[in-house]
Amino acid sequence: MTTAQAGTVPSPDNATIAARALLKEVGAEKFTSPDFHPGKLQHIVLFRFKKTATEADRREATRRFQELAKTSKRPDGKAVIVSIETGSQNSGEDAGMGMDQGYIVTFNSEGDRNYYVGRPLINDPALFDPAHENFKAFVGSFLEKALVFDFKVANK
Repeated sequence: MTTAQAGTVPSPDNATIAARALLKEVGAEKFTSPDFHPGKLQHIVLFRFKKTATEADRREATRRFQELAKTSKRPDGKAVIVSIETGSQNSGEDAGMGMDQGYIVTFNSEGDRNYYVGRPLINDPALFDPAHENFKAFVGSFLEKALVFDFKVANK
């Protein structure tokens, strides 16, 4: 997903610039390997659906997103995702920026996340998740905006 609205391309943020530099330094195979930077990682995704998206479209988008917990696998059959949690916006703080649905995807490593995300960083189909790529192609027509924020879970 990208924060870009239709027809616009955002400037890369510091995390994107750092990821591109790291990818160039270590290579795509290492960058997407399950043991690359191990440790729990949270991948937060927020969707703002287009006004034309029906409730059925929204439910189907969420159903397919959650299905990725089972279908996102490496070529050897190992799961990429630990878990996916989701919910619709219900905060009264007036800070939701119009987002409708949120998802928290948990990974065991940055490599698993990198394999899952794939494009735009990874372009070799052997090194990214085809299930996620198919989901992105499906859901894109229903979205006005998507926001992604990732962070490593601090050790307790």
